[in-house]
Amino acid sequence: MDDFTTRTYGTSGLDNRPLFGETSARDRIINIVVGGLTSLLVLVTVISSFVFPSLPPKPLNIFFAICIIMICAAVLVLIFWYRQGDLEPKFRNLIYYILCSIVMLCICANLYFHDVGR
Repeated sequence: MDDFTTRTYGTSGLDNRPLFGETSARDRIINIVVGGLTSLLVLVTVISSFVFPSLPPKPLNIFFAICIIMICAAVLVLIFWYRQGDLEPKFRNLIYYILCSIVMLCICANLYFHDVGR
Protein backbone atom coordinates (compact mmCIF):
# COMPACT_ATOMS: atom_id res chain seq x y z
CA MET A 1 0.00 0.00 0.00
CA ASP A 2 1.19 3.52 -0.74
CA ASP A 3 2.72 5.57 2.01
CA PHE A 4 0.54 8.69 2.22
CA THR A 5 3.26 10.80 3.82
CA THR A 6 5.37 10.68 0.63
CA ARG A 7 2.82 12.17 -1.76
CA THR A 8 3.90 15.29 -3.61
CA TYR A 9 0.51 16.62 -4.80
CA GLY A 10 2.13 17.98 -7.93
CA THR A 11 4.74 20.00 -6.04
CA SER A 12 8.47 19.62 -6.35
CA GLY A 13 9.00 18.29 -2.83
CA LEU A 14 7.29 16.26 -0.19
CA ASP A 15 4.10 17.74 1.13
CA ASN A 16 2.30 16.61 4.28
CA ARG A 17 -0.67 18.96 3.87
CA PRO A 18 -4.06 17.28 3.66
CA LEU A 19 -5.49 17.40 0.16
CA PHE A 20 -9.10 17.98 1.24
CA GLY A 21 -11.18 18.31 4.34
CA GLU A 22 -9.11 20.28 6.80
CA THR A 23 -9.04 23.98 6.10
CA SER A 24 -7.74 26.92 8.03
CA ALA A 25 -10.02 29.21 9.98
CA ARG A 26 -9.32 31.97 7.45
CA ASP A 27 -10.52 29.76 4.56
CA ARG A 28 -13.68 28.82 6.43
CA ILE A 29 -14.47 32.47 7.18
CA ILE A 30 -13.91 33.43 3.53
CA ASN A 31 -16.16 30.57 2.39
CA ILE A 32 -18.91 31.55 4.81
CA VAL A 33 -18.77 35.26 3.96
CA VAL A 34 -18.65 34.76 0.18
CA GLY A 35 -21.33 32.06 0.27
CA GLY A 36 -23.56 34.02 2.63
CA LEU A 37 -23.40 37.26 0.65
CA THR A 38 -24.00 35.43 -2.63
CA SER A 39 -26.94 33.49 -1.16
CA LEU A 40 -28.46 36.66 0.27
CA LEU A 41 -28.12 38.52 -3.03
CA VAL A 42 -29.63 35.60 -4.99
CA LEU A 43 -32.54 35.45 -2.54
CA VAL A 44 -33.18 39.20 -2.88
CA THR A 45 -32.98 38.91 -6.66
CA VAL A 46 -35.46 36.02 -6.84
CA ILE A 47 -37.90 37.83 -4.54
CA SER A 48 -37.49 41.05 -6.55
CA SER A 49 -38.22 39.21 -9.79
CA PHE A 50 -41.66 38.26 -8.47
CA VAL A 51 -42.54 41.48 -6.64
CA PHE A 52 -41.08 44.38 -8.65
CA PRO A 53 -42.06 46.50 -10.51
CA SER A 54 -45.68 45.38 -10.22
CA LEU A 55 -47.91 42.42 -9.67
CA PRO A 56 -48.40 40.19 -11.64
CA PRO A 57 -44.69 39.68 -12.33
CA LYS A 58 -43.28 40.10 -15.81
CA PRO A 59 -42.36 36.83 -17.55
CA LEU A 60 -38.92 38.21 -18.47
CA ASN A 61 -38.15 38.83 -14.78
CA ILE A 62 -39.17 35.27 -13.92
CA PHE A 63 -36.98 33.94 -16.76
CA PHE A 64 -34.04 35.99 -15.46
CA ALA A 65 -34.50 34.54 -11.96
CA ILE A 66 -34.75 30.98 -13.29
CA CYS A 67 -31.47 31.43 -15.19
CA ILE A 68 -29.74 32.67 -12.03
CA ILE A 69 -31.12 29.74 -10.02
CA MET A 70 -29.89 27.25 -12.64
CA ILE A 71 -26.37 28.70 -12.50
CA CYS A 72 -26.49 28.52 -8.70
CA ALA A 73 -27.51 24.85 -8.91
CA ALA A 74 -24.44 24.10 -11.04
CA VAL A 75 -22.20 25.88 -8.52
CA LEU A 76 -23.76 23.94 -5.66
CA VAL A 77 -22.93 20.70 -7.46
CA LEU A 78 -19.32 21.87 -7.89
CA ILE A 79 -19.12 22.79 -4.21
CA PHE A 80 -20.56 19.41 -3.23
CA TRP A 81 -18.03 17.57 -5.40
CA TYR A 82 -15.23 19.73 -4.02
CA ARG A 83 -16.18 18.94 -0.43
CA GLN A 84 -16.41 15.22 -1.25
CA GLY A 85 -12.85 15.31 -2.57
CA ASP A 86 -13.75 14.55 -6.19
CA LEU A 87 -12.27 17.83 -7.46
CA GLU A 88 -8.74 19.11 -7.12
CA PRO A 89 -8.04 22.15 -4.92
CA LYS A 90 -7.46 24.37 -7.97
CA PHE A 91 -11.21 24.21 -8.67
CA ARG A 92 -11.79 26.41 -5.61
CA ASN A 93 -10.69 29.40 -7.69
CA LEU A 94 -13.18 28.43 -10.38
CA ILE A 95 -15.95 28.26 -7.77
CA TYR A 96 -15.02 31.73 -6.50
CA TYR A 97 -14.98 33.04 -10.09
CA ILE A 98 -18.47 31.66 -10.79
CA LEU A 99 -19.78 33.07 -7.50
CA CYS A 100 -18.41 36.49 -8.49
CA SER A 101 -20.16 36.15 -11.85
CA ILE A 102 -23.42 35.28 -10.08
CA VAL A 103 -23.09 38.37 -7.87
CA MET A 104 -22.59 40.60 -10.92
CA LEU A 105 -25.53 38.93 -12.70
CA CYS A 106 -27.73 39.51 -9.63
CA ILE A 107 -26.70 43.16 -9.50
CA CYS A 108 -27.59 43.56 -13.18
CA ALA A 109 -30.91 41.78 -12.64
CA ASN A 110 -31.83 43.99 -9.68
CA LEU A 111 -30.94 47.13 -11.63
CA TYR A 112 -33.17 45.91 -14.45
CA PHE A 113 -36.04 44.93 -12.14
CA HIS A 114 -36.03 48.33 -10.42
CA ASP A 115 -35.70 50.32 -13.68
CA VAL A 116 -32.47 52.02 -12.65
CA GLY A 117 -30.98 54.18 -15.40
CA ARG A 118 -34.17 54.93 -17.32
